[in-house]
Amino acid sequence: MVVRTSSSPSTPTPALQADPARALERLREASPLTQCITNAVVTNFTANALLALGAAPAMCDIPGEAGMFAGIAGGVLVNLGTPTAEQRDAAREAVAAGTPWVLDPVAVGALPVRTALAHELLEARPAIIRGNASEILALAGLGAGGRGVDATDTADDALDAARELAAHTGGTVAVSGETDLIVDAGRTARVPGGSALLTKVTGGGCALGAAMAAFAAVVEPFEAAHAASAVWAVASERAASRSAGPGSFAVAFLDELAAVQPHDLVGRVELTR
Repeated sequence: MVVRTSSSPSTPTPALQADPARALERLREASPLTQCITNAVVTNFTANALLALGAAPAMCDIPGEAGMFAGIAGGVLVNLGTPTAEQRDAAREAVAAGTPWVLDPVAVGALPVRTALAHELLEARPAIIRGNASEILALAGLGAGGRGVDATDTADDALDAARELAAHTGGTVAVSGETDLIVDAGRTARVPGGSALLTKVTGGGCALGAAMAAFAAVVEPFEAAHAASAVWAVASERAASRSAGPGSFAVAFLDELAAVQPHDLVGRVELTR
C-alpha cells in the first residue's frame, strides 16, 4: 500500500541546517550510548565503527531487556537483516521506549517476514529510516525491492517515496547511493562522494544506520542523518586512497572514522528546500 499523508498548511517549514561539523563535535563530547538490534552478519563491524566514531555501542537485542535498555540509550538502531523471532520481539520493545530510533529495512520487498515487520514498525514513527533506493521504494509500496540486499534503483528514483515516508512518519528518510539523499518534511540534503569499496565490505551500510542512531542522540534527525553520511563519505574516500582492496579498506575505514575531524566535514552537504 502506498503511503499517503497530507501535511497541515499551518505546520511551519523547518529551517535549513547543514552543520555536520557541530554534530560530530557534540557526538564525541557525549559518546552516546547506542543500542543496536542488528543483523548477525554485521554485529562486530558495527560495534567497531561506532567505537571508532566516538559513540558507545551496545548490542542488546534480548526480549525482556531490549525495551529497558532502549530507555537509557541515547539512540537505537533496528536493522532487519536477520530478523529472528527474538529480534522481532526485541525491536517491538525498543521502539516503544520513546528514544530516537533508526529503521533499516534490509531487503524489504520480496521477503514476507521482514516486510510485514517493517510496516508494523513504521507505525511506531522512526526518527530516521535509512536504506538503499530499492528498500525505500518497497517500504513506501512503490517497488518490489532490490536483488537481495542490493539496490536496483538510484537514490533519485526513490525521492518521491522518501518524501512520502517522511510525511507519514514525521521523521527523516536517508537513501544511500552514489550521492546519499536525505529528506524530511521540508528539506532535502545531498551528500556526494564516498568510495564504492563500501559496497564490498559487509556492514558498510548497516553501520551507517547505527551512526545515524548515535548522531540522533545529540542532534535532530535530519542533521543526524546528513552528518553521518558526510562522515562516511570522508572516511571511505580516505580509506580507499590507501587500500589495496576490500580487506585492507575495512581496516583503514575504521582508522579513518576515528581520524575524521569536524573541519573535514565543512562543505560536504548540499541543502535545498
